[in-house]
Amino acid sequence: MISALVYREGEITQYETDALDAARDASGTTWVRATDEGDFAAVADAFGIHPLSLEDVRNDVRPKTEEYDEYTFVLVRTAMLRKGDQNFEEEVGTRPVGFCFGDDWVVTLTRRDIPAVNSVWGAVERKDPRILRFGPDFTASRVIDRIVDNYFELLDEVGDEIETIEEGIFESPDKDVLQDLNAVRRDLLSFRKTVWPTREAVSVLARGDPDYVRESTEKYYRDVYDHLVELVDLTETYRDLARGARDMYLNTLSQSTNEVMKTLTVVATIILPLTLVVGIYGMNFDPGASAYNMPELGWEFGYPATMVGMAAVTGILLVYFRREGWL
Repeated sequence: MISALVYREGEITQYETDALDAARDASGTTWVRATDEGDFAAVADAFGIHPLSLEDVRNDVRPKTEEYDEYTFVLVRTAMLRKGDQNFEEEVGTRPVGFCFGDDWVVTLTRRDIPAVNSVWGAVERKDPRILRFGPDFTASRVIDRIVDNYFELLDEVGDEIETIEEGIFESPDKDVLQDLNAVRRDLLSFRKTVWPTREAVSVLARGDPDYVRESTEKYYRDVYDHLVELVDLTETYRDLARGARDMYLNTLSQSTNEVMKTLTVVATIILPLTLVVGIYGMNFDPGASAYNMPELGWEFGYPATMVGMAAVTGILLVYFRREGWL
């Protein structure tokens, strides 16, 4: 689980796991990659890495940059949407990547294979060994830049999800839409907890504060820092969009409720006068006791006239409500 590359005079030499001392002592620029916690101790002994650096990678602390006497330590995190992967504890899955680089060596510490690290490693091994020629600090900057580029892909996915949710709000504002929206908001909050401290860590490198970051490499870290600033702005923008989509959902739901209430009000208003008529003629007055006790009950056309009157009231109300735009 340990691999080593040494660049010297335009050529790359690969060392086996049991040749760490030879890789460390070889002339040129050395890159050691450890992808298992069990190998951290061997790498630390070979290159004098402080146990606190190993502990930070194991515990997955927030991204940061620290200066030691023999090397500079940088911790960043990869980020990807969880999508049902139970290995991730948060909405956005993160994995730590530790960098230790000195005068002529760089060590990457991960708990498993990381695509961004493997991508740059493959480029050095097969295509462009000159990456190591520019020094260990430059090599670390290329890996960090690749990790940050993947952040943009994550935000693109989140942006697509927000667009899909907005379309769903207009089509069918049901509970599933609200659940998806809440999931996106959690994704953005979780990603924000990664990108903000990463920006702070890279800003230290961009200023050239650590002793092992050369002036010629600062501009590359400044470029990565600019990308992180853009990512922070995009994250806040997407959070605003998600917040706006939530307000849109609530407004659409409220409007739908108002339409239902308006329909029920129209129905109740139409039934009210009919109920009044039925209630009046439901009173038990005896027409034979007095000439004033509902004399129309003895009228030959009393029942048809009542029904026609009730139908006329219903028709008048329907015409009125249609003119007012309630129907």
